[in-house]
Amino acid sequence: MKKLSPQLAHQRQKMRSTHPGDRFNLHLGQSLWLDKQQLPPLCDKFQLSTSHKLRIAVYSHDTMGLGHKRRNLLISQTLGASALDADILMISGMSEANNFSMFPGVDCLTLPALHKNSNGEYRSRRLDISISEIINLRSQVIRTTVESFTPDVLIVDNVPRGVMGELDSTLEYLHDRGQTYCILGLRDILDEPSAVRLDWQRRHNDLVIQDYYDAVWVYGDPSVYDSVKEYNFAPETNAKLHYMGYLDQTARLKFVEAASKRALESLNLPSERLILCSVGGGQDGAELAEVFAKTKFPSHTYGVLLTGPFMPPAVRQRLQEQADRRLDLSVLEYFPEPTLLIERADRVIAMGGYNTTCEILSFQKQALIVPRIKPRKEQLVRAERLQAMGLVDMLHPDRLSVETLSGWLKQPDKLPKARDRVNLDGLTRIPEFLAQNIAVTHSYI
Repeated sequence: MKKLSPQLAHQRQKMRSTHPGDRFNLHLGQSLWLDKQQLPPLCDKFQLSTSHKLRIAVYSHDTMGLGHKRRNLLISQTLGASALDADILMISGMSEANNFSMFPGVDCLTLPALHKNSNGEYRSRRLDISISEIINLRSQVIRTTVESFTPDVLIVDNVPRGVMGELDSTLEYLHDRGQTYCILGLRDILDEPSAVRLDWQRRHNDLVIQDYYDAVWVYGDPSVYDSVKEYNFAPETNAKLHYMGYLDQTARLKFVEAASKRALESLNLPSERLILCSVGGGQDGAELAEVFAKTKFPSHTYGVLLTGPFMPPAVRQRLQEQADRRLDLSVLEYFPEPTLLIERADRVIAMGGYNTTCEILSFQKQALIVPRIKPRKEQLVRAERLQAMGLVDMLHPDRLSVETLSGWLKQPDKLPKARDRVNLDGLTRIPEFLAQNIAVTHSYI
């Protein structure tokens, strides 16, 4: 743990000496649901005096799958294409995602990679060094980068202190400097409430937010999941919390390069109905992928299985051998812009990560979600909520089989009207929020 501000250090010591029951005997503060037509200012604008274009740093720890990187890339591209006139630097732990298209004004720094196993334990993905060594290395790289880039805005993805506290030093530096507007961006659902409350208490996240962050964005809609109600955040956190809406994934199509479009054409997909099976990064998607590859499809239907770059090579080899014995199935390890496949698909079978679910809602696809349930139940909770709203079907992974997938594929078509039920305005509100809450004055020397 790096040096903390005196206020946070005092608060943490106070928490250690306070009975846990007293610690959480708090009333919920008021969160702000940003109006669809107008974003009222939260307070006096955050004043920035700078000799350069607005600079925004976006951090994501990226230890499992591609979801964090893809979400933050879309946010960064949206900000880069907005009227903010900003340079955006992504700080990410996912080198594989550098194959994604970058927008002018957006660049990426890749950290030494971490891996998180099914038990939630971290280790170095490639370097033969201890976890403490790689966290220290990443922490120093982040701090040095931020000091050199001098961002006016920092957007941190999902983990207030970064993975294993690797942001502590950087947050302290920015706090002392006092020239950076710090935002924590959260998924709609973090985990089941009991796990989140325990995790946030253990990591002192509410105190970190109180001390270091100016705003908390939730990329979701409280009609689906109300984080304030479910997670019992501290009043100081709730006072900074703003529901931005889900991120409309149709916006990705604006940033698709010609090479990605040619890649779709090169697949020579038949004009038959298309069933897409996507398992995210693939490191824990083997069971769903193998069941899908063995499932008999309805007539005049073609299947595409997107395995992801982290699926074990032996599993991917078995899947390819299975596809080679069929005329109605293709297996892809990687596709530069999977949104193009979602748009083309008639039905989708997938794990329930945030980005994939947003794509399903954005393109209003009939979908079956087979959620991950370890190490977090985030995907399960999200799928249950959306199923209750009639927007997706859900299959618990314990019930996954060739028979259950085949049965779902035989069900009648039903196109969910997700856009009538769920707020998808997050990408519109993000640049508007910054424009209305940050005043930039340029001083040239």
